[in-house]
Amino acid sequence: MSVQSVTARADELPPYGNGTLAPGIRSRLVNNNNGLMVHVLEAGFESAGRPCLLLIHGFPELAYSWRKVLLPLAAAGYHVIAPEMRGYGRTTGWDGSYDADPDPFRPLNMVRDATGLVFALGYRSVAAVVGHDAGSPVASWCALIRPDVFRSLALMSSPFPGPPAVGFNTANGAAPPRPATTDDELDAELAKLPRPRKYYRNHQRTRGANDDMLHAPQGLHAFFRAYYHYKSADWKGNKPYPLKAHTAEEMAKMPTYYVMDRDKGMAETAAVEMPSAAEIAACTWLTEAEVGVYATEYARTGFTGALQGYRVRRGSDPRTLAEQRTFSGRTIDVPACFIAGKSDWGAYQNPGVFEKMQTTAVCTQWRGAHFVDGAGHWAQQEQPEEVVRLLLQFLRG
Repeated sequence: MSVQSVTARADELPPYGNGTLAPGIRSRLVNNNNGLMVHVLEAGFESAGRPCLLLIHGFPELAYSWRKVLLPLAAAGYHVIAPEMRGYGRTTGWDGSYDADPDPFRPLNMVRDATGLVFALGYRSVAAVVGHDAGSPVASWCALIRPDVFRSLALMSSPFPGPPAVGFNTANGAAPPRPATTDDELDAELAKLPRPRKYYRNHQRTRGANDDMLHAPQGLHAFFRAYYHYKSADWKGNKPYPLKAHTAEEMAKMPTYYVMDRDKGMAETAAVEMPSAAEIAACTWLTEAEVGVYATEYARTGFTGALQGYRVRRGSDPRTLAEQRTFSGRTIDVPACFIAGKSDWGAYQNPGVFEKMQTTAVCTQWRGAHFVDGAGHWAQQEQPEEVVRLLLQFLRG
């Protein structure tokens, strides 16, 4: 049975969350006006007229990743919507094959997905769009392209560099923009290191990346447990700092979930850092039942749809570059902030972008960057109370 035929029956599946969702969080399907039947989690839906917040998850996450912040944000007076993005979870209408047309997964169509969902829910605008990890660039493009709809922006874990540059005044002798190092060029240099390495994004673009994780030798549940542990504050080796340059030598200073050993897949990479039974028992931010939700949902859909984002965000992809250059020189002109865990390497995995994001060349109404104690990459799951506090502080201006 194909992934697509399984996901096509999302409305017939058992209740979402395997009994772990708190009362007051609703799961439902919404037609998003752009070819998708979107599965959303929501809170604060009981009364009309509330301002809306849109929360966009990353990889390998789900709407479920926002479960700990939905009710507190709703208690502050918001209607909070967390959709499962194209390629993920119980959202349907996407092609789950590796050779699928990549165009629907490009950032500008993801903006159409989000805008259509907001309109379908009866809103002309949202108070904020919040994006975590791979959801951060989607949220950023939403705010850049439709500031009338997405009235403020909170980026989490993944900084935004702005649209790619287009040559200016080159007809009069000005130098064209210096091309950035591509992932392929970085990979070639990483392979030459004494300890040969590879960039995780390139690995996740390969045909075998889905099977590597879906059929992990340790089992899918154990893969998720190790992967989430390895990128969290619980793994004491996560002590991030700004890298000097986008070179192989500098990039190889990051943990192997970002710069992998050349001969290992992601399942084997994560298995090395599997937490002990005692560490698992002590992990209150991600219980075994909660890990089971991720394992259950991804066992049904696979990873291929979610991995499409890595393929279309390749820096050298001509179609993506052409689309994004339409907005060259445009800035994010709504209030914006950044939130990440103090133990999250995500802020620094693209050297220089964290710093650039905070300038008026990218965000003209910058409201600050915040690093959360006791959190790694999964801040809204590891330290939800502090993330809620920072989001409400930002929203209240």
